[in-house]
Amino acid sequence: MQRRRTLVSTFVVMVAVPVIALAHHGWNEYDASQPLKLTGTIDSVGYENPHGFVMLKASDKTWEAILAPPSRMESRGLTRDLLKAGATATIEGFPSKKKPDEMRAERVIIEGKTVELR
Repeated sequence: MQRRRTLVSTFVVMVAVPVIALAHHGWNEYDASQPLKLTGTIDSVGYENPHGFVMLKASDKTWEAILAPPSRMESRGLTRDLLKAGATATIEGFPSKKKPDEMRAERVIIEGKTVELR
């Protein structure tokens, strides 16, 4: 019985790890040769692992800005209270090579505060 549980546990880990890795954003998915600087209104926020996000209504469209993990944002001063719907923010980063409305955020400027995320 113990051997069967070990085999099942091993199988679950072997299946779960690749799925988790695929769900994670690889930074090579973003075009570092095309820097973006967008200012707009925060529509919604996800302050969650593995990366937070902000939906930013800019002049051209609504962008999904992929942020750092919450622990890094907190340690650098980008608290959950600063990222709120209706706030004006400037986000600097790089566009996705695959998704035309997604960007990787390198820094966030909000309420006069600049926070480096990387």
